[in-house]
Amino acid sequence: MFHSTIESPTSQTDLGWGQGPSPDYEALATPFRPIFARIRAGAVERELNRTLPTQEIGWLKDARFGAVRLPRAEGGQGASLPDFVNLLIELSEADSNITQALRGHFGFVESVVNLPAGPFRERWAARVAAGETAGNAWTEIGAASIEGFSTHLARKGDDLVLNGEKYYTTGSLFADWIDTGARREDGEGGTVLVPRHAQGVHVVDDWDGFGQTLTASGTTTFTDVVIDPLDVLSDEEKFRYSAAFYQIVHLATLAGIGRALAGDAAAAVGARRRTYTHAAAARSSEDPQVLQVVGRIRGAAYAAGAITLQAARALERAHAAHFGGDAEAEERANSLAELETAQAQTVVSNLVLEASTIVFDALGASAIRKPAGLDRHWRNARTLSSHNPRIYKDRIVGDYAVNGTPPPYQWRIGLPTG
Repeated sequence: MFHSTIESPTSQTDLGWGQGPSPDYEALATPFRPIFARIRAGAVERELNRTLPTQEIGWLKDARFGAVRLPRAEGGQGASLPDFVNLLIELSEADSNITQALRGHFGFVESVVNLPAGPFRERWAARVAAGETAGNAWTEIGAASIEGFSTHLARKGDDLVLNGEKYYTTGSLFADWIDTGARREDGEGGTVLVPRHAQGVHVVDDWDGFGQTLTASGTTTFTDVVIDPLDVLSDEEKFRYSAAFYQIVHLATLAGIGRALAGDAAAAVGARRRTYTHAAAARSSEDPQVLQVVGRIRGAAYAAGAITLQAARALERAHAAHFGGDAEAEERANSLAELETAQAQTVVSNLVLEASTIVFDALGASAIRKPAGLDRHWRNARTLSSHNPRIYKDRIVGDYAVNGTPPPYQWRIGLPTG
């Protein structure tokens, strides 16, 4: 019988998930797999008791997992984007909440690795290499305008201060810094890196969604928080494939949920002793209809991972083009990265959502008991699939195919002007 990568930390090729993205992948992944296994061991209990994964994220910080994308010369692992994305699939198989909680951090690190050499990059590469992490605070709810942020920087005496309120501040409760979208003094948009424990920063775990419940995706308020001007970036300095990057993290998380489903289904069927008078075999593990369901789940997980890694290669090309010195080539690579992630989004989410539903067809009514924790897979996959609404992605892809319309690089949510 196959076992999940998490339960048996060995080559993913031997486990039937396919060859790693690069010859270096196994060396990159091997040190982290024991940590992933420890994370996986407590995943259901944390879910049932709503225990935030503070300790587990601490293990990853101690192992410098947050620095895998930094070049080796700056204290990181120098992982390519496909290798990085595959690592996220393995982490998500252990606990998808943790991948989501670190998504904002990895988005900020991607900004750092796309910056030219200079004081900001040197400053933040050193912090990331030391294990420091950044949460996320970009979305404003209620009467927030789609045109810009109400959260803003201003002068108060000799200090530059930040005021505002954010929601969906995923991972900020666990972080050392908060990557915050704000209106700068000149009225333009920018990124502000806020010390998580600074005076005037208040982070609340009031996230009330039915899925990804342990990501601390709640409210953060900033009240006259003193900001170092060196920790402010303009929007123009952000990397151009950022929307595609944030989406690829969702795809990796979904693919990891698919693998967790495959492992949970196989284990539950293998352990099941009860059967039905009208079943096709005396045990579920020998019932061809049950085995067919397990096979469909595993096939869905395999396809989701393969599609996600194909899209990750497009992001790798966009990253390389950024340093290639050809603006037209970079523009095209960015556009294609966005297109490929859009093409992947609805397919991957459909695969995993279906797998998280049919898993119950392979098991008896006891599988719906809360202690089994199988419902978390559908709830988490449905929650992830609600980000960056899927209904728009097929239209964007179709518009590109028919009319050659480039996909949008970035978008905002809020009330339209007028």
